[in-house]
Amino acid sequence: MSVKEKEIEHPVRKGSFVQENAKSLLFIAGAVVVLIGIYIWYQNVYLKNRAEEASAQMFKAEQYIGVDSLANKAINGEGGYPGLEKIAEEYQNTKSANLANLYLGGIYLRKGEYKKAVDALNKYSSTGSEVIDPLALGLLGDAYSELKDYKQAASYYKKAADKSNNKFTAPMFLKKLGLVYEAQKDFKAAEEAYTKIKSEFPQSQEAAMIDEYIARANAQVK
Repeated sequence: MSVKEKEIEHPVRKGSFVQENAKSLLFIAGAVVVLIGIYIWYQNVYLKNRAEEASAQMFKAEQYIGVDSLANKAINGEGGYPGLEKIAEEYQNTKSANLANLYLGGIYLRKGEYKKAVDALNKYSSTGSEVIDPLALGLLGDAYSELKDYKQAASYYKKAADKSNNKFTAPMFLKKLGLVYEAQKDFKAAEEAYTKIKSEFPQSQEAAMIDEYIARANAQVK
């Protein structure tokens, strides 16, 4: 075999991988730089602008939230102001959209539209708040309780009680948890939930008459 033939048989031996793929690697490196640039712009410019816009749009809706007669305006908007449904849909990935889902869940609960409440509250993402996050879980418990899905209700009340050990939300949801256990005729679990209020949150409002609930559940334990 001639030298020329050997060169044809083993062409890749003439250069390293980098040399042979220099153009491809340069293209890949350039694409990575572009993607990083797009990501930075998306995070620091696009999302920031959308968050500020969504926050401004929430102003009118928040004025309507606590008034039952204005609930529909809070949901659907009025005039040039979008309602909570539109904010939650159009400004996804913003704090305002997240809060809009929580508001919607509460409003739907008041209106007796429990399945809509579940849908909205399931879109809420935890923020790290020791009060708001447990409330969101507890509202889901309320919705499932109204739908008579007591197993799901108990699950969310337990999550709400465990989410934060503060004396406002924890005893409130422990009491609701006990009531749901009673509805399921699990009186032992109900007694445990009520007893936890007495032992861990003795200064809470729920603890004031919790002995009656403990005695009632205990009387049913077999």
